[in-house]
Amino acid sequence: MSGVQDSLEIKFRLIDGSDIGPKSFPVAASVASLKESILSQWPKEKVNGPRTVKDLKLISGGKILENNKTVGECRSPLCDVPGGVTTMHVVVTQPPQEKELRVKSDQKQHKCMCVIL
Repeated sequence: MSGVQDSLEIKFRLIDGSDIGPKSFPVAASVASLKESILSQWPKEKVNGPRTVKDLKLISGGKILENNKTVGECRSPLCDVPGGVTTMHVVVTQPPQEKELRVKSDQKQHKCMCVIL
């Protein structure tokens, strides 16, 4: 029974409803290491995937998980089912698109100034 307490089965639900996992993680694993695992297992055919760990946010029990927390610290008694699988939601935050940056810079270039003497 101690093996069940030392690890947790986690699957990661992507925004399109597909899953990565489930996979067993030790309760001492950090949220950052979970994100690294997601990044390495991210389906290559999916467009707009994360480029780095910083592009990922994990949500469990309605809370955004912090990188420095461990899996054990993030467990919610409401979500834990003995011998079950915990589902964490994955959100990918994308950096601003080049087009948006270009539009903003264009707006700066078209400023007019009038001076009345």
